[in-house]
Amino acid sequence: MSALKLGCIADDFTGATDLANNLVRSGMRVVQTIGVPTAPLASDVDAVVVALKSRTIPAAEAIAQSLDALKWLQAQGAQQIYFKYCSTFDSTPEGNIGPVTEALMDALGCDFTIATPAFPDNGRTVFKGYLFAGNVLLNESGMQNHPLTPMTDANLVRVMQAQTKRKVGLIDYKTVAQGEAAVRERITALRTEGVGVAVVDATSNADLHLLGPALKGMPLVTAGSGVAIGLPANFGLQPSVQASQLPVASGLQAVVSGSCSVATNAQVAHFKASGRPAMAIAPASLMHGQSDTVVQQVLAWAAPLLNDGPVLVYSTAEPDAVKAVQAQLGVAEAGALVEHALAAVARGLVGLGVRQLVVAGGETSGACVQALGIAQLQIGPQIDPGVPWCHAPTDSGGLHITLKSGNFGTEDFFSKAFGALG
Repeated sequence: MSALKLGCIADDFTGATDLANNLVRSGMRVVQTIGVPTAPLASDVDAVVVALKSRTIPAAEAIAQSLDALKWLQAQGAQQIYFKYCSTFDSTPEGNIGPVTEALMDALGCDFTIATPAFPDNGRTVFKGYLFAGNVLLNESGMQNHPLTPMTDANLVRVMQAQTKRKVGLIDYKTVAQGEAAVRERITALRTEGVGVAVVDATSNADLHLLGPALKGMPLVTAGSGVAIGLPANFGLQPSVQASQLPVASGLQAVVSGSCSVATNAQVAHFKASGRPAMAIAPASLMHGQSDTVVQQVLAWAAPLLNDGPVLVYSTAEPDAVKAVQAQLGVAEAGALVEHALAAVARGLVGLGVRQLVVAGGETSGACVQALGIAQLQIGPQIDPGVPWCHAPTDSGGLHITLKSGNFGTEDFFSKAFGALG
């Protein structure tokens, strides 16, 4: 078995597949694990992405889980560690990006790392330290209304500094444009100034490819998934079609959506407008122990429809509706109720013969994958930037599943995803 080149820790399940997708497209053979494995790596791969569900849990728990993942990856011989977070830098002033970054730096004994959520393919760019989503600043993109991690400041240096004791600096677009030598020179200068974490500008894939060589040998890289496109070449790897091949797809098709992002709201609306069957789950209907009843009603509705094509089950709602439910139930309680119900629906749909499943939303994806007992995913072809099909081995012959970040995908994503499997 060849040495593991890159060991990755992702703070949610959709983010993990997003990262794995970019690594596969750049030539790496990748396995994604659900949680920290309990056994040594059995596959001959170039990279492993350990998917955690740690983005919104208490910081101390996120740190503990991330350090457990690090220990396992180190035991597998990982030559470089990559901490992956969302391209919208989802976090709060308390974390968890800063605290986890610091804990990993301490464990690795490194005094410097970079931080950039830039992912130009999905419209996430960093300029002068400010994060843009499309043509607007992050805090004007709809992320200011996120139910768990509202992003009200687009200045990443300021956001990161609030989460870490280390001094935070900037490697700006002018430096990145000059290439590896200039970036390395800037890193040296920042370290001399006592900077421990540097936000890096990137407005295009070309910037990420210029940045990549400067990160060779850096013990810890922290970023969204975009930086991944510039790393495989450091290990002598080039893009390969074979890296993304999956088993042939079969079985029934369904979509489960729990994200309330602007993008997913549009995808739900498009699917419904196409005439396909869709059923909404209202969070308030799950109160007072009614969750199991609601799940059975949904599955009874879906069963006779599945043979005619994909169905959609969703709890997606507009920000005002989400806030109203949170006010009634509390943020954590409302989120947990919906996640539990959608995970039970996903498990029930697979029981009805669904073998091609689209799941939208990071928290929803985590809950569904855990409910389905999936321990490992093989990463396949890309549907849209950051969203690949994956394959999970099961007793029933395997499940094709895609875990879509709420903010990702074109408006027709739900409709076209199944066509991408052939």
